[in-house]
Amino acid sequence: MEYKGKLNEYFHLDTIKSEDASWLSHFKGTCLRIFWNDKANTTLIIDGIDYPLLQNQILFLTDMHDIVISKMDEIKLIRFNREFYSSEFFDKEIGCNGVLFFANAKIPIITLDELNLTKFKLLWNVFLIEFGTRDNLQAQMLLMLLKRFLIISTRIYKVQNNNIQLHVTKLDAIREFNLLVEIHYKTKHSVVEYADLMHKPAKSLTNLFALHSEKTPLKVIQDRIHIEAKRQLLFTQKIVKEIAFELGFEDIQSFSRFFKNKEGLSPKEFRDENRTIDKL
Repeated sequence: MEYKGKLNEYFHLDTIKSEDASWLSHFKGTCLRIFWNDKANTTLIIDGIDYPLLQNQILFLTDMHDIVISKMDEIKLIRFNREFYSSEFFDKEIGCNGVLFFANAKIPIITLDELNLTKFKLLWNVFLIEFGTRDNLQAQMLLMLLKRFLIISTRIYKVQNNNIQLHVTKLDAIREFNLLVEIHYKTKHSVVEYADLMHKPAKSLTNLFALHSEKTPLKVIQDRIHIEAKRQLLFTQKIVKEIAFELGFEDIQSFSRFFKNKEGLSPKEFRDENRTIDKL
């Protein structure tokens, strides 16, 4: 079920069965995604890393992440774009740039207890009912329900993760860095460049991430470039040289060294190996 507005607003609700899992691997589009596992334990493979998702857990993904393979029985999916849920209208904690999507280096997961499970099941049912109502108020109702979903999720995440209990300025700095990387990763590859954009010393950023993040700021930058490189190699016909220049590398040799250091394979080897797997 989906809603599409006149200004490119998009909201999608679905239940994905195991036989439809491959659809997740090939979906293209700019959107934020929420995966709710209310069935048997499952595993999502996101950007090549296994993420076990236990029953009654919810995982939040930005559009910078690829689900390369998914292994599941059944999983609920909410997908929406920034036009539908613009962060400028809401508090920073629950906006598109908030706690659940860009504030942390790790992918957020929450676990529902019985009380919260009841709340989310009720919300899901109201979503389904609202999709059956076609009038000029539908978008506002869906938006209100999504906002409630994210408010409850944010509260749970803050309780279940001590690292989110940061002073607001520290949280904002980590969020801002992640957002700037998402915007500039193709042209800016060093921590110093982002520190300049934030008007902060590079060392203070490095120290902040050391205290409050699982990744260094440099690893955040390099991981984002690596994700896009894999996406381009797997899902486009662009030659390696073209991908290298698009991602801001001066020459194909420096891109190849970067990619092999991250992946253990050269770009060509990675593309050839995955195309071989696809044919099996």
